[in-house]
Amino acid sequence: MKIICLQENLKTNLNITQNIVGRNLTLPILNNLLLETEGGRLKISSTNLEIGINTWTSGKIEKQGSITCPAKILSSFINSLPNKKIELEVKDNTLFVRCENYKASIKGLPSDDFPLIPKIKEKPIIIFKKGEILKNNLSQVVGSAALSESRPEISGILFKIDKEAIKFVATDSFRLAEKTIYQTNNLITKPISLIIPQRTIQELIRILTEKPDNEVRFILGDSQVLFETNEVQLISRIIDGQYPDYQQIIPKSFETQATLLKDEFVNNIKIASIFSSKINDVKLSIYSGKIDILSQDADLGENKSQIPADVKGKPMEVIFNFRYFLDGLSNISTKNVSLGLNSETSPSVIRPSGEDGFLYVIMPIKT
Repeated sequence: MKIICLQENLKTNLNITQNIVGRNLTLPILNNLLLETEGGRLKISSTNLEIGINTWTSGKIEKQGSITCPAKILSSFINSLPNKKIELEVKDNTLFVRCENYKASIKGLPSDDFPLIPKIKEKPIIIFKKGEILKNNLSQVVGSAALSESRPEISGILFKIDKEAIKFVATDSFRLAEKTIYQTNNLITKPISLIIPQRTIQELIRILTEKPDNEVRFILGDSQVLFETNEVQLISRIIDGQYPDYQQIIPKSFETQATLLKDEFVNNIKIASIFSSKINDVKLSIYSGKIDILSQDADLGENKSQIPADVKGKPMEVIFNFRYFLDGLSNISTKNVSLGLNSETSPSVIRPSGEDGFLYVIMPIKT
């Protein structure tokens, strides 16, 4: 194989593919990237056997061929080179890299040993016109998924798709985030629900940060999904399981509702967190026209602040985990936020004020 391409293009695609590569001692080939010529471009692939990534880099192909090379070494070297033309050449399972005055030889492994990344040939069921919009919507929920895989069904992101909307849902049983995109061009005949691993969505967000203007096609296979742009493919398994009926825990009405400035609310909770105890608790006392925020620790002291709020309903005192509370607020971009509560032990809801499409449910800390 011999190809000439630009360092900037090669660097971007190496960074996209190498991120899922870990240190695998039982199957060393998984520590490598597959480089091969395909359709007049350089194709770079990686897999951890649950996620597969393919990228394509434009260049001048002088000789067809393929090789696998250690991901971290190749990516680190290419990232350190100037933004000039790079020549890649393969001889005897060694990749020779040349760029101006820089030269390197990287020992590789035969491409035949690289695991097969599944190909999904079905047609797209959703087309997102701009990757940045998909990235922003997924970013609002991805952090709420369970980190432990003891309950696999909530360790991923639920996609609920019908002809008029797409819902992204994530929960770890302590909080829940739901984002709705209203889109009427979904190419499905009946509603679909599937659970995609959190790591897959995190990788997709990272890829779309690199390529925000690209159209993204969502394609569904038998037990896998494909997110595809013109230059990148992300293939992932689907989590097998039944997602909890989360709609049951979302309150339909509230005993108390408060609307207030988001930035001021965030700042006061951050200050209160300094004095919070080991369980990260912050107490909200909500009453006519105001919210008091209290935190205290026997060894540290205490903090109390007060902020104005438009409050409707009866007075309420509730204790929350400040980290979960701030996570919800950080995913709201409106000037004001709305907080709905029913009791000190029932789920509360945070929403952007005057804007539909996002809600964040948080369970209080019981005392």
